[in-house]
Amino acid sequence: MEAHGRTPTTRRALLRSGAHLATAATGLAVTGFATAATAATARADDRRGRRAAAYPPTHWIPASTSNYRVSSRPTSYPIDFIVIHVTQETFPDAMKIFQDPAKQVSAHYMVASADGYIGQFVREKDVAWHAGNKDYNNRSIGIEHEGWVDQPKWFTDEMYASSAALTAAICDRYGIPKTRDHIIGHVEVPGADHTDPGPLWDWDRYMSLVNGA
Repeated sequence: MEAHGRTPTTRRALLRSGAHLATAATGLAVTGFATAATAATARADDRRGRRAAAYPPTHWIPASTSNYRVSSRPTSYPIDFIVIHVTQETFPDAMKIFQDPAKQVSAHYMVASADGYIGQFVREKDVAWHAGNKDYNNRSIGIEHEGWVDQPKWFTDEMYASSAALTAAICDRYGIPKTRDHIIGHVEVPGADHTDPGPLWDWDRYMSLVNGA
């Protein structure tokens, strides 16, 4: 995701715990952010495919339908990449962007810095607009990570562990090799003009966690 010129004043002020985010998502149900019914539907949609992989807990917070394309993957397109992003935003601000129909951007998942809380914004069968490359959008799942590329304090143990467990489960579900050829940064997408996840993202650590999950 592109930067929007905001920098956190304090880590304590902006990081959100998983419990707080879950409560916020539920509280926003009246404006279409999340409901128990949609969460149940999302779980039902994915239950069959997830039997072979242990997904970490995720929370359904739907993006605006204007910000992704409905599809029937992997029937319509094979899923053979996972693209790692950094938001350049706090989790709550990035969530608002995904839910703004004017933004034309989304990701399938976003991982919070403080505790590894995972929000799901687009179903895996659908095409999120995250990579800036139509072919890669069609064939990938995008995972955003709360933080800034030049501030490694956002890349916490909890974030790495939670994201790696999610990536491993996605790879198991679709038969994606757990290698850097298939788990890539946004910067590695052909034609990308973004630098995330940046040189401070610890790829060696992350891939070790993915392969050990």
